[in-house]
Amino acid sequence: MKPFGYLRARSAEEAVRERAAHPGALFLGGGTNLVDLMKLGVAAPDRLIDISGLPLDHVADTEDGGLRIGATVRNSALAAHPAVRTRYPALSQALLSGASGQLRNTATTGGNLLQRTRCAYFQDISKPCNKREPGTGCPALDSAQRDLAVLGHSTHCVATHPSDMAVALSALDATVHLHGPDGGRTVPATGFHRLPGDTPDRDTEIRPGELITELVLPPRPEGAASLYRKARDRASFAFALASVAAVLSVRGGRIEYAALAFGGLAHRPWRARAAEDLLRGAPATGETFERAVDAELAAARPLRENAFKVGLARNLAVDALTELAADS
Repeated sequence: MKPFGYLRARSAEEAVRERAAHPGALFLGGGTNLVDLMKLGVAAPDRLIDISGLPLDHVADTEDGGLRIGATVRNSALAAHPAVRTRYPALSQALLSGASGQLRNTATTGGNLLQRTRCAYFQDISKPCNKREPGTGCPALDSAQRDLAVLGHSTHCVATHPSDMAVALSALDATVHLHGPDGGRTVPATGFHRLPGDTPDRDTEIRPGELITELVLPPRPEGAASLYRKARDRASFAFALASVAAVLSVRGGRIEYAALAFGGLAHRPWRARAAEDLLRGAPATGETFERAVDAELAAARPLRENAFKVGLARNLAVDALTELAADS
């Protein structure tokens, strides 16, 4: 085991300052992903900066009717919060579909966003991996591909992002708040995670030394309802083969507002902009939903073993939209 230092930060400012002073350091929240990666040898920080005790465990209303969620709020607490369950049910459902009850009791909001891919080649340090060691190659291109990407992948990486929560946050237009050496800034959840391109080792737009402090959800669009649906190999503790978060508002039989995001299909949560453009203003019918989802998934480039994901995602999205429209 590689020795490492440990510091329990007393403030966000101290955490960021210590991270800047120790480039090999990493922030530690719940540790449900980071500790696993350290055991596997994928992550080898020389210092852990524990942020779990920082006063970032709030869930509070914003002045305009949105919701502020601190970075250290535990996933189980967030899923059960009344404001989340009533105003943003897709987020609660996404959180409850992830991991196990024990892990949700420990995992944090910020850490959930930052979890790394579960691609078997990334987690096996005996194998090359461009995400783990840039320039070494991507063995998944010629090997087991069932769980990997069908959208937005590159010749350098075909991994998928594992978070359920991040998919819901993308559809709900959340904003990620960061604090770093240069002060604070915000990044839309839809642009927080990156596609692999030729730099698959960079999962997010976080700059060196930055710490996630909170997420902010905007007010729910008038009359809109939301839900999250996930297809996986078993009923619990399994990552998505495909998932969808949908937000829909219907008035007089026509769609006033629509937001759609897919999980399990790409290197980041996939916001379905082409589908949304076709949905808004259109009749809330099965034909409309099918046409819109098909237009989005036309960009899919399945690998040898995962073409089934396209049809699976299509059915999840159409069913989700149909259910929301029926309840409107």
